[in-house]
Amino acid sequence: MRSKRFWVGLRLGILFVLMLLIIAPDWPAFGDRGYQLDNIVHEDRRFDFLTWEMDAFETKARAVVGGSQDYLSAQERKEQVLAYLDDVGQAQSLQAGIDSVFSDPSVADPQAATADKQAELDALRDDLAQRQPTVEAIVQEQVSAVLADEGFDIAGSTFPPVLMNMTPLPYMLIVSPRDRIEQIDYATLVPDISTDEKDEMETAVYDDLDLSALVVPIGGLGIYPAMIRETSNINWLAEVVSHEWTHHWLAFRPLGVRYLQDRDMRTINETVASLVQQEIGPEVIARYYPEYVPPPVDDQEAVPLPQQEPEPPAFDYSAELSKTREHVDALLAEGKIDEAETYMEQRRQEFWDNGYQIRKINQAFFAFYGGYAAEPGGAAGQDPIGPMLREIRAASPSLHAFVEAVSRVTSFEDLQAVYRDVVGGDPAAALS
Repeated sequence: MRSKRFWVGLRLGILFVLMLLIIAPDWPAFGDRGYQLDNIVHEDRRFDFLTWEMDAFETKARAVVGGSQDYLSAQERKEQVLAYLDDVGQAQSLQAGIDSVFSDPSVADPQAATADKQAELDALRDDLAQRQPTVEAIVQEQVSAVLADEGFDIAGSTFPPVLMNMTPLPYMLIVSPRDRIEQIDYATLVPDISTDEKDEMETAVYDDLDLSALVVPIGGLGIYPAMIRETSNINWLAEVVSHEWTHHWLAFRPLGVRYLQDRDMRTINETVASLVQQEIGPEVIARYYPEYVPPPVDDQEAVPLPQQEPEPPAFDYSAELSKTREHVDALLAEGKIDEAETYMEQRRQEFWDNGYQIRKINQAFFAFYGGYAAEPGGAAGQDPIGPMLREIRAASPSLHAFVEAVSRVTSFEDLQAVYRDVVGGDPAAALS
């Protein structure tokens, strides 16, 4: 009897293990990087996308049903948007003043000292919340109209529809190997995470996983509706809404589907979206907010008089960052990881001394910021993707033709083929 119970128990035990393997095949091994990263981040620090999406779609649905912007003239629409953004700036200023009082050790009772300002801020925030859906609907329609005129339309309407929500944005924990610059993992974090918590996670990733990590702020996120950081700047808002919509459009094409495939595909996606925003954003301003069109840049440099000493060149952030990236790449290629990390910290201090308060420069810093290569130089260094895409755009008959051509790209080799077709010649010439 005892022997029978033993074999029955053994069979049940084996069956239980098999059921676990079938039902939960995705359980990570304790040494798995994703499992260890989850332990470092903690669930309470992760951003809750599901709740945010439900709230955002509810807000958008109410705005569509209400359609209050439909009864406004073009002038009234502009006035409502600009008044709203002005009040956002006022709210941000009030919040900064309150935060300053709470940080002042000489204030014994900061809550009492800021009570009036807090009441004013609460009333302003309630008012902004009531106006936000209408203002967002106006900006969405303005961006959509410009996109449609550029050819991004189906039967006169853009698809997918332009949808965005101004909201506190999550932070991103970016993870890169130490021996090369490449984003290999990330975690999306709550908006109110403290600097101490950021440093704690970055240090834990370095110590426990032997990887480079950095918590970075973002200006927008291409989920749907797009998450856009609250701003009082209409120029910035028009560009970022255009940028995130480009990700929505690309999500239905091979390029967007492969966003997470590798470093090259992420860089191509982000650079294409940045090139679109550089054209659509300013056109939105020129059409609907012409008084906010930036003044033209004077290309004529002042020539110093013979008796004047020439001023030393100003610290060029983009050029210096590009130089830093290139030297780091060279050191890592030689296997000099510690030397590269020491160099990056030295350079960070130089940037700080020149007014650029960068908290940390490491491999993860370049893995994230190097993915945006629409402008020459910067964190991308000598990456050829930015120059190639800029030349393809310059040789394309329209913005729509450019985006259509690159939207079929599924690899760096595909991009090189598009370059040959549109620009002609050797893609290597893009860096010369």
